[in-house]
Amino acid sequence: MVEVVAALIWEGERFLICQRPAHKARGLLWEFVGGKVEPGETKQQALIRECQEELAITLQVGQVFMDVTHEYPDLTVHLTLFCASIREGVPQKLEHNDLRWIKTEEIDQYPFCPADEVILEKLKKQKTADNKAEPV
Repeated sequence: MVEVVAALIWEGERFLICQRPAHKARGLLWEFVGGKVEPGETKQQALIRECQEELAITLQVGQVFMDVTHEYPDLTVHLTLFCASIREGVPQKLEHNDLRWIKTEEIDQYPFCPADEVILEKLKKQKTADNKAEPV
C-alpha cells in the first residue's frame, strides 16, 4: 500500500483542485494537490514538500479532514487529506495541467480521481448541511 497525502486548501468559499498531467496515470483527472510520503517523512512534512515542488507554495497544515483507502488496478493507496492554508506564495502550475478554485456545488463539473470520490461526497454533504442551518 502506498501512503499518499493531499491538501484541502480553501480560499473563501472555494477550494483548490489540480488536473493531473496527461502523461501520468489517471491523466487529466482532477485531484487535490499532494503526493507520496517518502521514507523518513511525516505525512505533514510530505505534504509541505509536495506543495512546494508542485505549486511553489508553503503550507500551514491543519487537521486531518478524511482518510481513504482506494484500490486502483495498478496500486492501492491510503490517502490522508489534510485541511491546509497557504502561508506563502501563489499556486503555480509547475507539474499540473491546470489549477482551479471551485465551490462545492461545482464538484460534479470535474472528473476526479476515483480515490477522491468519497471525499467529494463528504464535502457536498457538509455544504448541504451548512445550507440547512437555521438563521440565528
